Amino acid sequence: MNSPTRYALTFPGTPGTQAPQDVVVVARTSATGPGGHPVYEDASGIVRAEISDAGEVRMLASGGHQTPHLPVHAQPLP
Repeated sequence: MNSPTRYALTFPGTPGTQAPQDVVVVARTSATGPGGHPVYEDASGIVRAEISDAGEVRMLASGGHQTPHLPVHAQPLP
């Protein structure tokens, strides 16, 4: 099965507020993550994630001292 070329990652809003969820679109790169699955990143290169064929997401730090949050949902895009 071919992996999608793009995903929409939905992150929770700020805890304890009525803030809306954040949606970030990531595109497949030529890299593979530590689990052997494709790495996806947003246009800025800051949001990086390894996403398996089953839709499991592993967020990857793109810089030092970064603690990436897990998305609530990963939706493949056409």
